[in-house]
Amino acid sequence: MSPQDVAQEPAHTPRRSKITPERAQEFYAAVLDMLRESGYEALTMEGVASRTRCGKSTLYRQWGSKPELVVAALHGTRQALLPHIDTGTLAGDLREAARAIGEGSGRDTPLMHALSHAALQSPELLCALREALIVPGMASIDAMVRRGAERGEIPADNPAAEFVSAQLLGVMRARPLLEGKNVDEAYLTRFVENAILPSLGLGASAPERARQTPRDRRQFDDRT
Repeated sequence: MSPQDVAQEPAHTPRRSKITPERAQEFYAAVLDMLRESGYEALTMEGVASRTRCGKSTLYRQWGSKPELVVAALHGTRQALLPHIDTGTLAGDLREAARAIGEGSGRDTPLMHALSHAALQSPELLCALREALIVPGMASIDAMVRRGAERGEIPADNPAAEFVSAQLLGVMRARPLLEGKNVDEAYLTRFVENAILPSLGLGASAPERARQTPRDRRQFDDRT
């Protein structure tokens, strides 16, 4: 099938003379779905036009090129990797974060892998990828750690604190490369329990310890 055939609109589909915000979201969703399915190199403006039943010229008029369309799709569909989480304890927050990241991994991990190589060659695409998929998640996890320090659950100068977000988000990227599997809730929960919490000084008794006041913990530590 020629590119002209791929991009041709079905006769019964009316052309849209103006791209509405709702229509733009259709384009963005199609772009991200195609990236997850086939990767960046296989993505074409003709393919997007075919899937969304529009003229290829419409896409070029609005976005100019494939990289610009992908950047717009990342910005236009930006969603928080993590919902607002505040269980009252750092350990509880990190366990809930593991659950949420695990739920979204099947959607976010393929997209990140599809764009990683291309992003290294395009500063604009790299920036969009970080802003859409990485920075919001890191900010959410950093906020959990900061609240934990403010509550006295961990020392403010705990040397492991700055690496928590990199650990949680990094393992989401690393496991598919190392083991050929996406992370899921069970894997991330084990990772939190056995790698992150111990590095912060929060062991198996973290929920109970987190509920204690700093004075209670000092008294308990003095007795033990």
